[in-house]
Amino acid sequence: MATQGQIPVPMTTMPQNHVVVPVAPVAPVLTRDSFNSQSLGRATNAHVKQARVLMVGAGGIGCELLKNLALTGFGEIHVVDLDTIDLSNLNRQFLFRQEHIKKSKALVATEAAQRFNPDVKIVAHHANIKDSEFNVQWFRGFNIVFNALDNLEARRHVNKMCLASDVPLIESGTTGFNGQVQVIKKGVTACYDCTPKETPKSFPVCTIRSTPSQPIHCIVWGKSYLLNEIFGVSEDASAFDHSEDQDNAEEIAELRRESEELRRIQQSMGTVEFPQLLFDKVFNKDVVRLRSMEDMWKSRKPPEPLDYEFLTEKAADAAASSDSILADGQKVWSLEESFVVFNNSLGRLSRRMLDLKENQGSGPQPMITFDKDDEDTLDFVAASANIRSAIFGIDRKSRFDIKQMAGNIIPAIATTNAIVAGLCVLESFKVLRGEYDQAREVFLTPFAFARLLASDRPRRPDPDCPVCSVYSTSVYVDLSRATLNDLVEDFLRLELGYGGKEISVSNDVGILYDPDETENLDKKLSELGISQDSCITIVDDDDDDPFVNVIVNIQEAKEPLGGGKPIQGNAADTKPEIPRKPKKTPTTEDNGVGATTNGKHAVTDEASNKGTNLKRPRADEPDEATPTKKARFAGEAPATDDDVILVDGDSSGGAIVVDDD
Repeated sequence: MATQGQIPVPMTTMPQNHVVVPVAPVAPVLTRDSFNSQSLGRATNAHVKQARVLMVGAGGIGCELLKNLALTGFGEIHVVDLDTIDLSNLNRQFLFRQEHIKKSKALVATEAAQRFNPDVKIVAHHANIKDSEFNVQWFRGFNIVFNALDNLEARRHVNKMCLASDVPLIESGTTGFNGQVQVIKKGVTACYDCTPKETPKSFPVCTIRSTPSQPIHCIVWGKSYLLNEIFGVSEDASAFDHSEDQDNAEEIAELRRESEELRRIQQSMGTVEFPQLLFDKVFNKDVVRLRSMEDMWKSRKPPEPLDYEFLTEKAADAAASSDSILADGQKVWSLEESFVVFNNSLGRLSRRMLDLKENQGSGPQPMITFDKDDEDTLDFVAASANIRSAIFGIDRKSRFDIKQMAGNIIPAIATTNAIVAGLCVLESFKVLRGEYDQAREVFLTPFAFARLLASDRPRRPDPDCPVCSVYSTSVYVDLSRATLNDLVEDFLRLELGYGGKEISVSNDVGILYDPDETENLDKKLSELGISQDSCITIVDDDDDDPFVNVIVNIQEAKEPLGGGKPIQGNAADTKPEIPRKPKKTPTTEDNGVGATTNGKHAVTDEASNKGTNLKRPRADEPDEATPTKKARFAGEAPATDDDVILVDGDSSGGAIVVDDD
């Protein structure tokens, strides 16, 4: 019976012969996570979704790697990069576009990669990975760290931080068509510093300054000598090899006199006479002096000095079209065009320097240093190098080629970056499962005789490695009270068990304490430049049974320490077991027929590797854990040590290094 306001619905009965037609089930919608789960397995996919990873570097490898990490579904990704986007990046760093030039790589890459997978949390840090905020404690918050860096110093820093925080690192690099991926786990595999790195190429100073024979010699002269003498730090000695200087003492003395004269010319910067004074000095007077040394030119063509006024008249037409000359970076400039660019860039740099001096206040002396992406310095170096090449009868190069050589740019191949980034993610699955025995060190070698991808088991840690063979611990310190003596006596000798051993204590700037250096014991740690997250190195000088080197990470105590002492070890390290250094095996004597091992000749023929090993012998580097220089303390003037790495542009073969910026 229908109530008021309701429409009655008639009752019906289903016929006895009614057939129910089954409805086809709706296929479930497969998400990206479903496909990842099918591909990786549920367990591995769960690890991936819960992983918190750090990627350092957002360049060539970094763009490919960030895309892979996002598509794979890693739960949280942090990206750290200091650089901004340059026009030269766009041909291979596919996350960037023309409108992104001069913007932060980390921020733009994060924004672009987020669209690949909105479910992944990506955090950008436009900063230097060496900044204090990225300390050991911060690194400990990640499951994996990926290195996609372009310079040796930063890669070594991340390697040390991962070892100190005991977080696995996946190191990668490319150079041209070659690439490498390496899994680094403290105490399990070799670290980045277990293999000494190749020493940067340097050039004899007399070759650069007196007898150049290759374009790179003229480029190095323009970049590390002339530009520095006029706009930077005079005489960049780190760029040159002085090993043969003792045979050229008279020449070296003359070169120093030249530098003094350049400094006097520098005082005329901003005047009308300045360009001609500089030109006449380096491209006429100095060349005339070199030409007068007849013995130097018996077997080679002597240089031809240039006249400024004559070249000014000859380059009049080129000067009228200076804008078109500067716009074409692929063209090899003529002598007249190089002269025009020299004057043009010198004027730009002079105005910049005068502005810097006017606004410097009481700060340090301003300077302009070479940057491959700085058009002013690049134009000056390119023009100066080409003018010098013309003087010495050397082939000139285009500005594009000079940028590659002066900036140590190794040709980048987008496909190589993509392959290496994929290998990084594949190795990360093994790391997340803890299967380090299944990890591989992989080399991409397209021109090898064997395979495109040559893999090998990870190398064991080098027991003599100055970085990963150390024991790491931490200590809580009241920096307002703690002295170096508190650290040595109460912590090192009592808690760490050094007792009466002879030890030395050092930090990044040098020795703080050893049996002969005791004057700092009564100084507060803060006076010695030690602060939150500082690291100090302890070296056991015992000859019989020494501990391995110990790295102590300083943590500032946030609350009063127990016992009233200003220093206290980490609770987890109250009973440390510091490993001993391995006993040195007696060296097998050479009987005159070569090195032997157990009576058999050691294999030294690189051909026996059959293309599966790209590593070649490299010059040993100094042991970073045992600095020999004396420490500089707060208030003392810093020493200038601006290293300039110069290369000859030959990147074929040898060690795998990162190509990209």
